Amino acid sequence: ATGDAGSSTTYPIQAGALKKGMHCVIKDRPCKIIEYTTSKTGKHGHAKAHIVALDIFTGKKLEEICPTSHNMFAPNVSRAEYTLIDVDERDGNLSLQDENGEMREDLSLPKDEEVCKLIKKGFEEGKELIIGVS
Repeated sequence: ATGDAGSSTTYPIQAGALKKGMHCVIKDRPCKIIEYTTSKTGKHGHAKAHIVALDIFTGKKLEEICPTSHNMFAPNVSRAEYTLIDVDERDGNLSLQDENGEMREDLSLPKDEEVCKLIKKGFEEGKELIIGVS
């Protein structure tokens, strides 16, 4: 027996039900939609969805055009919040704590330099920072 309790990494969703800010799978990659437009086609055609999205892991821009009536897949994305306890200046590793007091030390500072600077500055100023992890 496996321990996944029947959970799946994706679920089906109609292309016409997607909206900007939602997640979908494009070219087998989990993405966050940054642009979503629909267009009507000819007399007997189907409305088409034009989706522009960013890979949630690499930040790479991907595009998809498909009929709004067709099914696509959306990734199951979970989000958790942690209190920042420590930042290791040498390697950028973070020490985080959840609301139950459980520690997590397997994450490092994000690649986004602006976000990185904000986290370091807030930590150095002694502010209590809540870090969201998707």
